[in-house]
Amino acid sequence: MNILLWHVHGSWTTAFVQGSHTYTVPVLPGRGPDGLGRAVTFDWPASVVERTPQELRSAEIDLVVLQRPHEAELATRWLGRRPGRDVPAVYLEHNSPHGGVPDTRHPTADRDDLVTVHVTGFNRLFWDCGHTRTRVIEHGVVDPGHQYTGTLARAAVVVNDPVRRGRTTGTDLLPFFARQSPLDVFGMGTAGLAAHLGLPEDRCRAADLPQARLHTEMARRRLYLHPVRWTSLGLSLLEAMHLGMPVVALATTEVTRAVPPGAGVVSTDPAELAEAVHHYLTDAAAAAADGTRARQAALDRYGLKRFLADWDRLIDEVTR
Repeated sequence: MNILLWHVHGSWTTAFVQGSHTYTVPVLPGRGPDGLGRAVTFDWPASVVERTPQELRSAEIDLVVLQRPHEAELATRWLGRRPGRDVPAVYLEHNSPHGGVPDTRHPTADRDDLVTVHVTGFNRLFWDCGHTRTRVIEHGVVDPGHQYTGTLARAAVVVNDPVRRGRTTGTDLLPFFARQSPLDVFGMGTAGLAAHLGLPEDRCRAADLPQARLHTEMARRRLYLHPVRWTSLGLSLLEAMHLGMPVVALATTEVTRAVPPGAGVVSTDPAELAEAVHHYLTDAAAAAADGTRARQAALDRYGLKRFLADWDRLIDEVTR
């Protein structure tokens, strides 16, 4: 199969393109959001090929994976074929709904020409997709290996654009947690975060690192802190578990399914989470033991083999 998809979500796409198909990604001059092409900071196989809009016009495409509402129009214009009508299509929804939750209508609601794929059961429950066919294909993660050492008595946080996204990502909670543990916040748009929060640099350091180095640095921290209030299911959380890190996380959206008992502490009470942070900082052995259980849970539920098999079944269904 030759599958057309846009490079939108680097971590998710890295898992998806490990399959047995050819993956075509649009590329534009300047490599803007609609034409990023191949990843630079992620390791993608040679089966991922770049095509310009002009090249797509004559390309043999068997399936279009849409991820943003405007991509249907782009595909129609660039391919000369309508996704769902002239070429099989699925719409992959990465996110939980915003706005009038739980009454938010999905952009693909009441369509009979495609399948909407959700990455969590929570998302399918909360999006109103009308009579559009839906599936849940949970995340898969390329296993980075059990790298955890926990030698640094600090908490790792991974979030993109924490200042702009504010309460959504729990940025307002970081000063509270910084009183329990020094924080290392990794991600895009984290520069100046400590000053924004009024924290000294030694209590809140920030860095934007390539994926391979990010995993190494995360694994040196004693625990992974996930203060996010509202998101689908952060792949960084699953990657931390794969690394063998114990997890301290807000019990929101899909987190309670992703982090089982013994793999960390999940709660809607920040004070309870603060106690867990303190526990891991003072008991390295307990942190390592819970991290080992977190890794096994992540491998069992979010392994790459299951993820790719789920997608192959859906691809066969919609293209036959």
